[in-house]
Amino acid sequence: MRFYSICTIWATIVVATATDSNSDTTFIFNGDGCEQNHLFQTRYRPQIQQLASDVQRIIDHVMSVNESGRTYRQLAEFVDRFGSRLTGTKNLEDSIDYMIDLLRQEGHDNVHGESVQVPRWTRGNEWARMIKPREKKLNILGLGYSEGTNGQTIEAPIVVVRNFTELEQKSRLIPGKIVVYNFHYESYGKQAIYRHSGASRAAEFGAVAAMIRSLTPFSIDSPHTGMQTYDVNVTRIPAISITAEDADLFQRFSDRNEEVIVQIYSENRNEKEQGISRNTVSDIRGEQYPDEIVLVSGHIDSWDVGQGALDDGAGSFISWRALSVIKQLGLRPKRTMRSILWTGEEFGLIGVFDYVKKHQNELKNYVLAMESDIGTFTPKGITFSGRNSTSQCTLWEILQLMHPINATTLTISTEGSDVQAFYENGVPISSLDTANDKYFYFHHTQGDTMTVEQSDDLDKCQALWTSVSYALAMLDDRLPR
Repeated sequence: MRFYSICTIWATIVVATATDSNSDTTFIFNGDGCEQNHLFQTRYRPQIQQLASDVQRIIDHVMSVNESGRTYRQLAEFVDRFGSRLTGTKNLEDSIDYMIDLLRQEGHDNVHGESVQVPRWTRGNEWARMIKPREKKLNILGLGYSEGTNGQTIEAPIVVVRNFTELEQKSRLIPGKIVVYNFHYESYGKQAIYRHSGASRAAEFGAVAAMIRSLTPFSIDSPHTGMQTYDVNVTRIPAISITAEDADLFQRFSDRNEEVIVQIYSENRNEKEQGISRNTVSDIRGEQYPDEIVLVSGHIDSWDVGQGALDDGAGSFISWRALSVIKQLGLRPKRTMRSILWTGEEFGLIGVFDYVKKHQNELKNYVLAMESDIGTFTPKGITFSGRNSTSQCTLWEILQLMHPINATTLTISTEGSDVQAFYENGVPISSLDTANDKYFYFHHTQGDTMTVEQSDDLDKCQALWTSVSYALAMLDDRLPR
């Protein structure tokens, strides 16, 4: 197990959420070469064809009149009951207790929680307002791990920059000022560095606070929270997310050389004592190869705004419910199907890294680590990290069974996911791929509620997620690495 620094963790998070269709490492696989692949044609393809009737049963069951909407209803009951589930809080642990009880009621095997040490960060009272050239309340959200203002109100002029180069160019103006980052949004992956490192970079030049434009391509004056970290040996100044509208307002004032003065107050703090949370594990034990594991997963924690329905209640629910659907149909997978609901994802993939470290000796038995955390909109297919041509052909062939729900696309990508730590240790990984163009409209905001979710899309995602994981658990030959 390699050592993961906070910088490595952050790089993984950025990679996990970056989507660049022009990347040389990402392409849509259309079956090229599969007809000439002797191993695939003689071993894997016949096995997949034999699974066609089981896969159709899964799709028909999930989309049936009696079953359709079940994932939506169970997710709604969960997020309506618990709301947001911030790492380190009692509410998150209560929601994990609820899930453990529910998974046992659903008849899953080996249901248990695995303890994970997690940080505890508290969002206290926080506000900001512009007082010059006019008064205006600012909609803000402190960023995770950000310190507050030590009981004082910070009042200072702002310096607006578009990027780190401009920050250095204006460095002589920054001491005693509030730095505002108003970058041009291209993608979450490309601009997330400003949320993560903006406060530390500003502090290097003497800033008293940093205000970062929300990471979103569309805004209705809603701030987006998220994680940031402090570099070693820099002053831990407050790091605050502001709306795109206010960032643009500040830019216009700056372009006109008008002085803007802002006040900030924040009681946010990092607690000295860490907490204990849990990854939530459940299985359907394989009948022939019980030590070989097909993993489906999502994260159960969320930010402390909204309900955490989109991020990532829905991804968690289609994962554990994949096992329940198999149980309901009386299907018996040859390999173990495992569901894990990760904890501490929003604070640095803590649950995933902890699990990989503790289960290092078992990773050779993992066939594929699947994870859903980029929305459960209309499914297109899945992504896959593996470069083995037989594996690519195998997954492509499985997805061709998804024509009834039009989710047949296999995208080859090494650009990771929350389970990147598995990939770094030799385990192929896969993510749900959906029509998620609006994902970052709601991501990490008060708008992340059940209203974003659509019951029919959830059913289709459920059918896809269940079918792919089941098919991989049923092959006589495991997916080659």
